[in-house]
Amino acid sequence: MNTMTGAMKGMVSLVTGGASGLGRATVERFVRQGSKVVICDIPVSKGEEVAKELGSDAMFVPTDVRQEKDVQAALSACKDKFGRLDVVVNCAGIGVAFKTYNFNKKLPHLLEDFQRVIDVNTVGTFNVIRLSVGLMGANEPNAGGQRGVILNAASVAAFDGQIGQAAYSASKGAIVAMTLPLARDLASQGIRVCAIAPGLFETPMLMSLPEKVRKFLSTTVPFPQRLGLPAEFAHMAESIVLNPMMNGETVRIDGALRMQA
Repeated sequence: MNTMTGAMKGMVSLVTGGASGLGRATVERFVRQGSKVVICDIPVSKGEEVAKELGSDAMFVPTDVRQEKDVQAALSACKDKFGRLDVVVNCAGIGVAFKTYNFNKKLPHLLEDFQRVIDVNTVGTFNVIRLSVGLMGANEPNAGGQRGVILNAASVAAFDGQIGQAAYSASKGAIVAMTLPLARDLASQGIRVCAIAPGLFETPMLMSLPEKVRKFLSTTVPFPQRLGLPAEFAHMAESIVLNPMMNGETVRIDGALRMQA
């Protein structure tokens, strides 16, 4: 899985949330496979550090995916340094865990928390897509008529969200729901759109839980009975980029996990 094949040689990719977790693994794999990569993440992230490690084939642009000016700046930097854009992978995301109503404390779910999760995960993802396809659309189509590929990180929470996940599940469910209309909107320009719905993966969000909890969670995965590796998400991302018939689809990558309440 880690060998350099040059399968993405000549491509230019932009990855949001690219400084850690699933995004970072995707950045690292894409660079190994020959792609130039623009890493977009918040200013306090390790984006600059990751870009330095990867050398001249990667650059970091501090980006709040909710802000049009930030995304435009990232796209301008991409065009200036690498000349084009072929692939966008949206991995930027946040989560909160809170029930709709805490009956013990008589507290409703904070509306601002719900709005913030939707704003980053759903609105931010759409913001990056709507702006980046303009640059993608300027590409000369390849022999199959393709100009670019958009990949969005959904989650199995879109389908079987657990207690306290109303905001997160809603945000990821929206990503799944907009996959097909986005693919249809962009089909005339030869731009494909897919989503990947990972299960329980070794991301910073999940690794912040106590070890005992992480061990228990890994036992809920039928096979392989462990947490997913970010490199496995990245492998799936590359596979979708390289398979021209993958379009309008959400792919679960979860070890047959179906989360219970």
